[in-house]
Amino acid sequence: MPDTAVTTETKTISLAAALRDAMDLCMARDPSVFVIGQGATAPGRLFGSTTDLLEKYGPDRVQEMPLAENGVMGALVGAAMAGMRPVMVCMRTDFLLLTLDQIVNHAAKSCYLTSGERPVPLVIRACIGRGWGQGPTHVQSLEAMFAMVPGLKVVMPSSPAEAKGQLIAAIEDPNPVVFLEHRWLHDETGPVPTGYYRTPLDGPRVVRPGRDVTVVATSLMVLEAQRAAAALASVGVECEVIDLAVLRPLRIEPVVASVEKTGRLVTVDTGWRTLGLGAEVVARVTEQAFGALKAAPARLGVPDHPSPSSLALLEGYDPTAAAILHAAGAQAGLSPAELERAQAALTAAIGEWPVDVPVGGFRGAF
Repeated sequence: MPDTAVTTETKTISLAAALRDAMDLCMARDPSVFVIGQGATAPGRLFGSTTDLLEKYGPDRVQEMPLAENGVMGALVGAAMAGMRPVMVCMRTDFLLLTLDQIVNHAAKSCYLTSGERPVPLVIRACIGRGWGQGPTHVQSLEAMFAMVPGLKVVMPSSPAEAKGQLIAAIEDPNPVVFLEHRWLHDETGPVPTGYYRTPLDGPRVVRPGRDVTVVATSLMVLEAQRAAAALASVGVECEVIDLAVLRPLRIEPVVASVEKTGRLVTVDTGWRTLGLGAEVVARVTEQAFGALKAAPARLGVPDHPSPSSLALLEGYDPTAAAILHAAGAQAGLSPAELERAQAALTAAIGEWPVDVPVGGFRGAF
């Protein structure tokens, strides 16, 4: 929950607008904060997350980024070490692969190598997730790659209110934060406090209490898990849905406490199942609560091959609410007839699952 809300008033806005509000508030409070990205000043303004900021703060603080990710990242690491607070926005997390030396060997290690004298207060926003035939080099969810690096914080918001508070907290943090936004979430709306507040970067939170199966998810998969949980409730299975929220530092205690109650665990990754975040969660839960498990944990994620571009091949590639429903239902020992009834409830709630666009349709540019 937010720890410094200035007002209890809320407004219903999209996640992208919530990110824009966070940027605006931080830039107004701290002149060392600036944003740079490919599309930061273009008509779309990074899904609307930098709307009007150029007009308000000028080109010195809202900058268009050249197609030179590695060089730009090096400059931003230097700027952060010199006392600035850069926010770099990358349309696709795939492009961050060009910057790994700067992020892993410099940003993540500077505080450690200088005994805290040269921290790197840098925020790296990047978009993850599939969509509309973009193909294997534009849709990768690489959170596990960044979460394995000590010295980085890795954040994955799942709601507008969470995103605003987390981005403010990330900008204020003295260490580098990788802030991963699923592109299907930018148009999701919800109530967001209008004031300045921080959502602590301290990890998991229960978004739906339950007694039968623990479902641990991140980003878009939190919404899918909640849809699956609602359908399973119609046949008497109550899932406890946990939003992991912060992947590093990974605080596993709330997940362990939930599994000790339910005895069952399903994890859902936006990225690859093999060596993904779910694998780490399952390993830690097994180490700490093996005796509480009533069934072997189940892991959902994408299979071990690149994302196809073809709609004919995409179906079934990414986890959906239906896949979560069947995994959690199997954990709870539902019969085929009960699973069929739960699936019918899910279909009645959301209709047929669209393969390559979000539930409700996509309205963005990328």
